[in-house]
Amino acid sequence: MNLSNLKPAEGSTKNRKRIGRGTGSGRGGTSTRGHKGAGSRSGYKSKVGFEGGQMPLQRRVPKVGFNPINRVEYVSINLDALQALAEKFNLTTIDFNTFKEHGLASKNDLIKVLGRGELTAKLEITAHAFSATAQKAIETAGGAIVKL
Repeated sequence: MNLSNLKPAEGSTKNRKRIGRGTGSGRGGTSTRGHKGAGSRSGYKSKVGFEGGQMPLQRRVPKVGFNPINRVEYVSINLDALQALAEKFNLTTIDFNTFKEHGLASKNDLIKVLGRGELTAKLEITAHAFSATAQKAIETAGGAIVKL
């Protein structure tokens, strides 16, 4: 071992640019900021998406579609899920609290029951909305619906 093959222990040094440590460092002078302009000055902050005055990408790209401001989002639950829930936990009534307890909805969700699958259990189901096929299937099975 001699001075020419000494090196620091692994993990003890950081691989980062040491900026503003004089001209001998290779990153002195302007400290990688270039000459003149806002970016070279202290306190400069760039806005997200700013491209130096060029029209930014989010404004160049054509806008597509329409997002209605008053849209009502429902969490959809199908009849097969209700049937499985009723069989597993031996339920006769399913309401909003039941959906919350079993992780099918959270506290601010609106629930809509849809008609996929078969329903054989006689259930009283409470939800915010029902599709026509779901309503028909629930009533055919002898159950009842309650709208919130």
